[in-house]
Amino acid sequence: MAEEAPSFTLGIEEEYLLVDAETGELREAPDALMAACKAELADQVSPEFLRCQIEIGSPVAANVTEARAQLARLRESIARHAADFGLAPISVACHPLADWRRQDHTDKDRYNKLSQEMGGLSRRMLICGMHVHVGIAQKAQRIDLMNQFSWFLPHLLALSASSPFWLGEDTALASYRTTVFAGYPRTGLPPRMGSWDEYERSVGALTETGIIDDASKIWWDLRPSARFPTLETRICDACPRLDDTVTLVALIQATLRMLWRLSRQNLRWRQYDNFLLGENRWRATRYGITQGLIDFGSGRVIPFDQIAEDWLAIIAEDADALDSQPAVAGLRDMVARGSAAERQ
Repeated sequence: MAEEAPSFTLGIEEEYLLVDAETGELREAPDALMAACKAELADQVSPEFLRCQIEIGSPVAANVTEARAQLARLRESIARHAADFGLAPISVACHPLADWRRQDHTDKDRYNKLSQEMGGLSRRMLICGMHVHVGIAQKAQRIDLMNQFSWFLPHLLALSASSPFWLGEDTALASYRTTVFAGYPRTGLPPRMGSWDEYERSVGALTETGIIDDASKIWWDLRPSARFPTLETRICDACPRLDDTVTLVALIQATLRMLWRLSRQNLRWRQYDNFLLGENRWRATRYGITQGLIDFGSGRVIPFDQIAEDWLAIIAEDADALDSQPAVAGLRDMVARGSAAERQ
């Protein structure tokens, strides 16, 4: 019996920093602001680890057009309520000037426990990311696609990079956020898993010994979601521009469909060891889209304008099927315009 096609539905999580609308300095979220946001958005908004952060999670969207509308509504709602308190949300991976040593974490059981477990590492978590969930009901498909999709993770990081500054200094990195989060355990590129059972055994080795509560404490760049029947891409910096976020969402969705389509033809994307993929991940962290990435098949560094054209060509059929061609075509604009890190 043929495997059922994934739904490829979408869910998006974004983390924002709250700043003074006049000075741009970080500010903590007042309880009244969170209450106002909750009253309108319910469980689509929540406090983040630090009190100067706020997180949104979109409802499940059937397609990119619906996802865009939901994300625009969530961004507008947070901005409107924040303005009532003289604040503004900014979607960026690191505040360029703020000092993490002056921030307090949210008084919530989950965050109190995290602070206790991670010690001083948790205090440096003044970073914001963007996570994309794509609906893939079958567990075996999630693992198979995770193994293949890892190739594209450095590409997504390079495009989304928005954190060149830390403590007011130019770090010369496009995504300093990536290096901050690397201090946590169970982060980085996902290991290659042979099956869903192998994944569950690996997680079980940690949960059964009480090291972690559940799979939500596994923070790989790409993981099967612990809560939903989705594959969750977690490598992206938070993006200032809504159009860029939507383009990244569309690229993730269409690329996963492309890999699934290949599997229907007994084909698959070539897999490389994380040692090699990690080199591209480092290039994305350091240079963003300015220096290109390594194509291990041809054995050379490919500039990002060529990467963009090649990528759009291999997912063209899938973007057509998903009705997301205008969104994925935004990749050309992102490359031509330069990343948020370059603009900063």
